[in-house]
Amino acid sequence: MGKIVVLAEKPSVARDIARVIGCRDRGEGCLIGEKYIVTWAIGHLVSLAEPDEMDARYKRWSFDTLPILPEEIPLKVLPKTKSQFNIVKKLMNDAGTDSLICATDAGREGELIFRYIYEMAGCRKPFSRLWISSMTDEAISEGFRTIRPGQQYDGLYESARCRSRADWLVGMNASRAFTLKFDTLLSVGRVQTPTLAILVRRRQEIEAFRPEGFCTVTANFGDYQGIWFSEKLDPDTHLREKAEAERIAGEVRGQTGKVIQAETSRKRELPPQLYDLTSLQRDANRMLGFTADRTLKIAQSLYETHKALTYPRTDSRYLPPDMIPRVVQTMKLLPEAYQPYVPGALPEGKLPVTRRTVDATKVTDHHAIIPTAKRAATDRFSDDERKLFDLVARRLLAAFYPPCDYDATKVITQVGEHRFRTLGRTVVVSGWHDVPPMENPPRRKKTGREEESETQLPPLSVGDTRTVRGAAVKEDKTKPPAQHTDASLLAAMETAGKELDDEELARQMKGSGIGTPATRAAIIERLLQVGYAQRKGKNLLATDKGVALIGLMPGEIASPELTGRWELALHEITDGKQDAERFMAGIRRMSAFLVDYARNQGAANPFPEETGRRRKGFRTRALKGSVCPLCGKGALQESDRAFSCGEKGCHCTIWKDCLEKGGGPKLTGKLMSLLLEKRQLQGSTGLLMLKEGKILFYPTASEVPSVVRSLVYQKQGRSTGP
Repeated sequence: MGKIVVLAEKPSVARDIARVIGCRDRGEGCLIGEKYIVTWAIGHLVSLAEPDEMDARYKRWSFDTLPILPEEIPLKVLPKTKSQFNIVKKLMNDAGTDSLICATDAGREGELIFRYIYEMAGCRKPFSRLWISSMTDEAISEGFRTIRPGQQYDGLYESARCRSRADWLVGMNASRAFTLKFDTLLSVGRVQTPTLAILVRRRQEIEAFRPEGFCTVTANFGDYQGIWFSEKLDPDTHLREKAEAERIAGEVRGQTGKVIQAETSRKRELPPQLYDLTSLQRDANRMLGFTADRTLKIAQSLYETHKALTYPRTDSRYLPPDMIPRVVQTMKLLPEAYQPYVPGALPEGKLPVTRRTVDATKVTDHHAIIPTAKRAATDRFSDDERKLFDLVARRLLAAFYPPCDYDATKVITQVGEHRFRTLGRTVVVSGWHDVPPMENPPRRKKTGREEESETQLPPLSVGDTRTVRGAAVKEDKTKPPAQHTDASLLAAMETAGKELDDEELARQMKGSGIGTPATRAAIIERLLQVGYAQRKGKNLLATDKGVALIGLMPGEIASPELTGRWELALHEITDGKQDAERFMAGIRRMSAFLVDYARNQGAANPFPEETGRRRKGFRTRALKGSVCPLCGKGALQESDRAFSCGEKGCHCTIWKDCLEKGGGPKLTGKLMSLLLEKRQLQGSTGLLMLKEGKILFYPTASEVPSVVRSLVYQKQGRSTGP
């Protein structure tokens, strides 16, 4: 009887699978057992070929060769991992191999990795699919007992292939076309460009915002307070003129107020849902300060290395019914710190099931992220791993707690012709709030409405009277929209640019978002890498270059809504509800349109400082009139990332971004020339000084000047500065 070759996505996963199924003998690039041979990819071993690998005429970037719209895009073996591909190919096609098992990650990209390798290897042998949601030994064993036919995932592969080809066609054509038109290396993508558009839109909203002053009037009734309101205004408590606010305050001071409305209603706050990847990334950013990319990497480590979490790259927040016994076991095996909360989630030892947590119809490729039914060795976790596991464990418990019941009270007190509103909240059953969201939750600044509604009120009835002991006028200004963070940008990507607070409406739009849970973090990182966005603390901001790029783009490619519809179409291809060729025909039309749009652009070049960039990088140029501040002989040469000395033997390098972490400006050619000429520059952020072969930066706010960073690097190593 022949062998079955099992292909995993990574060596570490292959080792875990091999241990469980008894493959203990080491071979070249594989592990061998009596029945199985386990081998591995190293991520993508095969990818789509570059245009110049298809045809030599594409080596030179020219409008004459655009658009590039091949009917088929050939595959190529990636050079760096060619040796492992050859091992996998040999094992797949070996005469002693009867069949294969695809054991790559159970998702769209994992399916694509296996199928591309299978196709490039020219293999025709039957294959099955291992589909598991955790890496525990029990889950792997169960997966092999319930192995599935590979053909069940043809729709998933077709969707993955369409995604891959669509990104290639749009990216190759649009990036070449706009780079040629503006003589600047520009990266345009089907997914990254509409994501950038969300950041640009927010920046423009903030820049266009003009704060408006307003006042509020608060009356003190002794044992409670009320805020003045009028239903004719929007917002109803804001008075534009201070004189008007002072007039109202003066008219009510010392007067008698009468309660004309006192209503109390019982309200219910449902427990939070379980985590999918995007909601976990949002909470980790909001509560722990983790970027989306950092959260994904930590979750992947908890899944693969520690076997402590289930598969993280999921878009579902639900569990299937057959998981109920496992969830009970998981809760009982949680570390000791969580055990005081377990009885509330398992009343009388049973799991309280609702459609909010357990619903087979809302489980996609994978269920929600929860801890595995394995006692977690938290002492082996890194600090970041411990924090993220803590979020997931607490969310599992809170999701099965009872709702929070509270009495919401609304009181309206009439004073003369003026009315004052008082909102109160009294918790009756704390329910899921008994499980804090993390060990030491950060204090979040509450909104004015939240502070108003949490007031503790005395018993009040219609007809009760109070004397107004005082009335205070508070001046304030309207606030601009908040800068995007990873959390808010992920939310906007999930709902195609629409920031939705309504959880149910947001859920309905999940299939039509930008990217997938598995790719959104990489999209954000890509925008940072190409200089279209930057981080400032927790905030994500579009750069001038990013704004300029979106200004050049047609609405079609910059539209989050259109990209969301494309993503929905890919979901429908997976489910067999849409024809793949129809989708690709639309992508080809879009690619051709983008080339024509770029070719016919009459706009002035918005990237004058970057003109001369090409596919192979930035064309280095001399900085006119400059003399190296280190050796005093050579002229400085400017590249896209740094200034360097052209004198033989001088290793002076001044990196353009080295001031930014200290709050200083990015060094441009113009700024560098001025500094070399004047030796000292005062700007809005601080003082720049050229002294003893170093560039020093002193922040304006510092009482005692301190060097933030030295920008001159000698020999081959960077000096980090003080």
